[in-house]
Amino acid sequence: MMIKAYARSDVGRVRDLNEDFFYISNSLDDIQLFMLADGMGGCNGGEIASHLAIEAAKNYIENNFKDIEKDKDSIIQLVASSMEYANMVVYEKSKENKELQGMGTTLEICLIYNNKVFIGHVGDSRIYRIRKEFMRKLTQDHSYVQKLVKDGTITEEEAVHHPQKNMLMKALGCNAFVEPDVMIKGFLKDDILVICSDGLTNLVPQEEIFAEVKKNIEAAPKELIEKANNNGGYDNITVIVVKNI
Repeated sequence: MMIKAYARSDVGRVRDLNEDFFYISNSLDDIQLFMLADGMGGCNGGEIASHLAIEAAKNYIENNFKDIEKDKDSIIQLVASSMEYANMVVYEKSKENKELQGMGTTLEICLIYNNKVFIGHVGDSRIYRIRKEFMRKLTQDHSYVQKLVKDGTITEEEAVHHPQKNMLMKALGCNAFVEPDVMIKGFLKDDILVICSDGLTNLVPQEEIFAEVKKNIEAAPKELIEKANNNGGYDNITVIVVKNI
């Protein structure tokens, strides 16, 4: 299985600090690992939270992968445990320092193994899969607005411009325990994953994301960030595109 990946992160037009952080494993590594975190919290807490979360989850997976059975249950459990561990690391750090109190982060993990992607998700960053001519959102935002949509209180269209769009129901590092969403999806030849922070999805519609990625996978992160910036760029923007070639 050959994987090609391209990524880019940008501070956007409004913020002083990029609190997004991502990690892409080397194509020669045994484990194909792709991660994205969008941090939040005052006094550069968001930047610290996103770096800490990715570092902790990455180390946890890399240190334990060789010792587990390589069956589906063991791998998905490893992803879940890595997120719980990362949560604990960020939470403990936030308690050490008054200025970091309340910091947290979203976290997306995609571990690719044997034509499958093992996904861990907390927050409102997103993972999409493109297969042939169809792009599907694999994750559910852990946001107040998504809950309103689910309950039927507001429509998907109303959600796009809802004033409380950024309010998270679940993030990593804010509480002693977190329950991540975990799932296993097929990742076949020519499938593409798009992992992105809400700085992209709040400003660029899904059909435009799909069109850019289909047009040129290598240029897509840069082009999409440009689009988000042209549409206001009021948040940090991070895009990772991964193709099974």
